[in-house]
Amino acid sequence: MTEDYKLVDAPLQQPLAMHPKKFAMWLFIVTVVMIFAAFTSAHIVRQADGDWLIYDIPQMLWYTSGIILASSVTMQWAYMAAKKDKLEQVKLALSLTMVLGIAFIYGQFQAWGQLVDAGVFFVGNPGGSFIYVFTGLHVLHLVSGILYLLYMLIAAFKYKVHSKNMLNMDMSTTFWHFLGGLWIYLFIFLLLNH
Repeated sequence: MTEDYKLVDAPLQQPLAMHPKKFAMWLFIVTVVMIFAAFTSAHIVRQADGDWLIYDIPQMLWYTSGIILASSVTMQWAYMAAKKDKLEQVKLALSLTMVLGIAFIYGQFQAWGQLVDAGVFFVGNPGGSFIYVFTGLHVLHLVSGILYLLYMLIAAFKYKVHSKNMLNMDMSTTFWHFLGGLWIYLFIFLLLNH
């Protein structure tokens, strides 16, 4: 018994595609997530072994958390302004985001000073070591985000950021929001596990 099959004229579907630069950025983000997941897992396992230093979270980390959230707002403003071809707003918002990013890094160094004043050091008890590793690695990634913002700011001054050229703006916005989200995760983790 044979069945007749009718071919139906159906529109061809586009395969899912992503710009290679965006794909590379997402691979990098996944790598960073895996690194921090490994460190938070190691923190939990090591803490369960006992002999864990108990310390207060530096007050400065509350301020830096507010700063990073504010920088996400200014970054989103830059992105929306670029979509509407409001170049002066893009320049202002990117500049503010960079200033807030630098203020965040400065605040992290101040937090390290508060840790030292409280007797929490990088060497010695692993309870203290982990907070330096978490914040230091995050600062390192934030520096790369600030360098990307600098690149975007220079592009904005060269009139290369506009609604018809949003790839880099989209990528820098995504990366910056990721860094902000990563910090909030780390901060909450530290609050719950210090």
